[in-house]
Formats: sequence, structure tokens, C-alpha cells
Amino acid sequence: MTVDLSFTQNRELSWLKFDERCLHEALDDTVPLLEKLTFLKIFCSNLDEFNMVRVGGLTDLALLNLGEVDNKSGLTSKEQLDSVFERLTDLYREKDRVYGIVENEFRTHGIFNLDIAELTKSQHKATYKYFKDFIKPILSPQVIDFEHPFPFLENLNEYLLLELERDGKTKYGIMHLPAILPKIVKLPTDTGYPFIRATKVIHEFSDECFPKFKVKNKTIIRVTRNADLSADDEIAYDDVDYRAHMKKILKKRTRLQAVRVECNQPIDKPLSDLLCQRLAITPQQIFVSDAPLSMEYVSELKHFLDDGFLKAHTYSFYAPNSASTMNLTDSVIEKVQKQDILLSYPYDSIEPFFHLLWEAAYDSRVASIKITIYRLAKNSRLVDLLCRAAENGKEVVVLMELRARFDEQHNMDNAKKLYDAGCKIIYGMAGYKVHSKICLITMSDHSGWTHITQIGTGNYNEITANLYTDFCLITADQHIGKDAMAFFQNLATGNLSGNYTHLIQSPTTLKPTLLALMDREIKKGDAGRIFLKMNAFTDRDFIDKIQEASQAGVQVRMIVRGICCLVPHIAGKTENVEIRSIVGRYLEHPRVYMFGEGYPDIYLGSADLMTRNTEHRVELLTPVLSPDIQVRLRNYMAAQFKDNVKARTIDAQGNYKFVNDGQPAFNAQAYFMQEAPVSYAKVAAKTSGGPFAFLKNLFKTKNA
Repeated sequence: MTVDLSFTQNRELSWLKFDERCLHEALDDTVPLLEKLTFLKIFCSNLDEFNMVRVGGLTDLALLNLGEVDNKSGLTSKEQLDSVFERLTDLYREKDRVYGIVENEFRTHGIFNLDIAELTKSQHKATYKYFKDFIKPILSPQVIDFEHPFPFLENLNEYLLLELERDGKTKYGIMHLPAILPKIVKLPTDTGYPFIRATKVIHEFSDECFPKFKVKNKTIIRVTRNADLSADDEIAYDDVDYRAHMKKILKKRTRLQAVRVECNQPIDKPLSDLLCQRLAITPQQIFVSDAPLSMEYVSELKHFLDDGFLKAHTYSFYAPNSASTMNLTDSVIEKVQKQDILLSYPYDSIEPFFHLLWEAAYDSRVASIKITIYRLAKNSRLVDLLCRAAENGKEVVVLMELRARFDEQHNMDNAKKLYDAGCKIIYGMAGYKVHSKICLITMSDHSGWTHITQIGTGNYNEITANLYTDFCLITADQHIGKDAMAFFQNLATGNLSGNYTHLIQSPTTLKPTLLALMDREIKKGDAGRIFLKMNAFTDRDFIDKIQEASQAGVQVRMIVRGICCLVPHIAGKTENVEIRSIVGRYLEHPRVYMFGEGYPDIYLGSADLMTRNTEHRVELLTPVLSPDIQVRLRNYMAAQFKDNVKARTIDAQGNYKFVNDGQPAFNAQAYFMQEAPVSYAKVAAKTSGGPFAFLKNLFKTKNA
């Protein structure tokens, strides 16, 4: 089937553009100094995961050589890899540039991340003594030869690789840099905060570890390995201990194919050839960076600085509201039975939801609590509350998704804790990750069984609830409650074909329902309205439908945080589509879909419009039925689309550009922190013509 590539872009390259946006937050003068290093750390962490998962997956596909092409760019897996490696080379140069700017700014504040050549005699002497006393004793130098073969290089660990010479013969040495070592070494001084990173110290004095050799060349390297390993591989679901299988999967993942090598300085051909030969990579996959290969030293640096500096150069503390419509002294059960509750993290606290679970654990009317879990905080309070409920005699059913990438072991540990407390545990669905965020509380009253349902856009994680923006909807609507009850019954019996009155679910009803709503707006032509907010947009069916909507004159507005394979502003194709992305203090995480003039139809939930979510995961979206909450969500989206400080718009080349709208500076996240969430309507009220006038202004047709 031929697809139109004139208004789409490659997923991987789009993601790299997004990560560059994260990097460039370190250049924003409104970002506190230490937070700039945090954005550099986020950029590097993102690249690590990108290489482990996306490059890893493409590498596997390229080896299979099936001849398949990407339906957004027409590129084969090998061609995508070539483009990615070329783009990564540019990104490493940009990373070095940005890091240099930030380091210079640190120096103006008396914080010196020194090189060996910058040390005074006394500092050099102290550094050498530190190396001899505290570093050298735990190093394990190895010369690579017949008796000592090239070792296995662990994923994301740092090593010193050396080219050696003795008696006119070339040898190679290698030495692991133990993670137990401190990341920075404090230096003696009368003023300021001078330090040197431990990797530089090892690099400088490592010759002593190979006393019989002349060191010709040396570099710090860091290997990234493929982590794109599915837990569904080679599994027979009818006769397997799933937890035991997951343990095998995790062990296997650590030894997969290398996909990237980072070096802290250029290396000559012999060392490059050695790496390519031993790790089965190409020179394209070796990247050089003057900046640190790992930014883990940032956490240690913060402990090195005094409290006054930290307070002055980090984000000020923000205490979220207990909730926009209630106090923690209220009964959440009684409150939600009167009206739906919407929590907007991090501007609202997660505490009301935890309070609801605490009430349910002790309320004699509550018979059961059922919940799906994807990711949890360390020492999760949610787990403790569920255990308490089970110990109090409630039926607690937990669908624990063990395939949440990089959280598999954590989820297995929590599943065991819940099981030991008496909870009933379900381990996902064969072939589908359960990514839904839903909790159902069933209780009895004079009229029979009633339900309280919570559906969210984010995980049940009290840590990320302070770092990510998300919505948590709690409702006593009995139609949604009955849908939720049927949903859990279907999960328990492996049935993905359930039909529900209100809830829509992937991989069955979610895509056709949203496409039908888009078709409805297409029929309206210029009067059609679509507003979508999500993390990533890659599903080709939805991309084509949005293009069709634009051609019909529908005004489409989208807020897509990261990957976006649709390119707007293409004449005759996507000229009625405006796409923005917000990167700020908090990670934008909600998924909200709105349709129609004035947006009477609003859905929120766990699903991005990505093929993996719409076809290969179990996701849920719920309609928002409360008129008051609908108003809050409409005004929230209007405020976000008004952002011209942290928002960027995507241009006709698929690149991010500043929003130059000629309006006063407006930072949506800062606004939400200043105003109680219930006051979102102030954004609309300030627009002449009433609370919904912003919709007319925001979505003017091209002929208006």
C-alpha cells in the first residue's frame, strides 16, 4: 500500500529533535543554574534509553533484513540507523557546546569543574594522594591477551581502554571504573568550590596500574547495549511461571548486543578497530564527547554545595494544593458521591487519592478494591495501602504489569509483597502490555452495590506526581463503575473484546471511537474542531485522519510533548493543523482528546496515539461527564496553548520554533502554580466575550 510521505516525518528523528529541546532548556536564562545541569542529565538519560530501546530494536530489524520500510519516512531499518547515527554525531557536538556554556556559568559563581592541567601544585599533589589511597586499591587493571581475553563490558558502565607497548609490541589494557567510587574529588582551596571528576583522576594516573608498559593512547569508554527484549519472546503462556520467566528475561537483557560506544576523547584507528571487532559494531557507532559520558556526578555535586547556594540556584519549593475542591479532613468517598473530583498533578496533591484508598481500606461498606499497576515509586505508599486493605479483609485484586520496561524487577518485588499480604495478583495479558490506569472500589449501600472509579493519565507514583503533569479523575458515576467492573472481569479471563457503555479500550474500541469522532468533525468542514494533547503521535491511521480533517477545513490544535510524526502547515495537506510542545519544569504527561465546537466531548486516560498504544496495549479512555470538570479541562488546554515561553511550535519542516505571537509572555506551568486549579477559568474570563470566547479566538478559521 502506497502512503503519502509529504506531511510526515520519521519517528526516531522526531524524537531526537525533542531530546535536543530538553538539552536547550539548559540555555534558558529563566532556568536556575543547577537545574540546567539537570536538563543536561535528562538529555543524556533520554539518549541512553533511546539507544537501548529504539536503536536496539532497529538493529535487530536491520539484521533480519525483511525489507520493510517505515510508513512515515519510507526508510528501511538500515537507512533509519544511518540517519540516526548521523544525527547523533551532531547532537554530541551540540551537547559539548551547551555543556561548555553551562560550565562557564558555574565558574562565574565560584564552582570549578577542573581539568588536570588547571590544578595548582598543591591540588595536583592532593589529587595524586587521593588516587593512591582511595582509588587505586579497588581498581582491577587487565592486559588483554590469550590468558586474559577481552572482558564483557557491562551496559552503561565506564571503562578505561588503553593502547600499551612493551618490547616493541602493542598490547591493550582495560580497567573497569567501579560504580562504588565517588564521582567527584573535592580539592583544597581558600575560595570557591573547586573539584575534579574521578574519571579524570583515573585517566591521568592510570599509567601506574600498568607499570611494565608504555601507555601510547587511552580513553574512557561507555558501552550501551540493546535492551529491546520482549518478555513475550519464547513464552508458552499455559505452562510458565511468569515471574520466573521475567527473571530470565532481565538476566538475558544485560548481555545483549552493543549498539553504541561513547569515548571521552578521539581515539586512533587501532583502538577503534579493537572496539569494532570485539563489540561487533561499526565506526558509525562510536561517538566522542568532551562533556562527561555520564552525568551521575550531578547528584553528588549538589551535596558538595552549601544550602544557600542550592536554594538560590534550584527551583523554589512548590507545595501542591491538597485538592482544588476539598480538604484532606473531608471524606473523599462522601465528596465523590456528590460530585466528580479531578486532581491535576502536580498543582494538586496525590494525597486525596491515597486518602480515598485509606478510607476504602477501613470502611465496612467496601467489599473490594481492584487496580491496574504499571509503574510505582520506591517504597510505594500505594502498595502499603493495598496491603492494609487486604489485611482488613477486603478483596484486593491487582493487575501488576511485569513488562513495564526497566521497572520489571521493581514490579516483581511489589507483586510478591502484595501477594504475601493476601492480594490477588494477575500478571498482565498474553501479548499485550496493560498500560491502563484504573482503580475500582466496590461498596454496598441500601440500594445494592455501588462503585467509585478512578481513571488517570499517569501512574500511581507519589514521586512522579510531583514532577509530571497528569490528571486523576474520580467519579461515582455508576455507568462508568459498571464498565470498570466488567473491564476487570474481562482482564481476569483474558477477554479483550469487551464492549462498554462509556469506557473505550484498546486494542478494540479506542481507535474506532476516536476516528469516528474525527469523522464527525470532518463532516462539519470549517465548523469542525479537534484538540488533542498527548506525549507522542505516531499512529499512521490517526495521522492520515488529521490530514483529512485539515483538508476539510477542520481547525486542529495539538499539544504533543515529544515524538510527532505529523508535520503541520503543509499547503493543501495540513495547513489547518497547529502543533505545539511544552518542555518546562514539569514533564507534560496527560492524554486528553476534545471534539466539537466548544468541546462537548472530552476523553482522558492512559493512551497516546501511537500504534503500540492503540493496537498492542490494553489502554482505557473515559469520557468526562461533569460539566464543571469539562470547563476546567477546556480552560487548562486554552492556558497551555497560550504558552509562549516554554512552548514551541512545529514548522513545515518538522522543526521546533519559538512561539512568536506578539502576546505578553505567558508560562502555563508557572500560571498553574500561582493559581488554584479551580481558577483556570481566569484565563478564559480575561478574554472578552465570556468564558468560552477563547475558543473562538483560539480556533479562528482562515477566513475569519
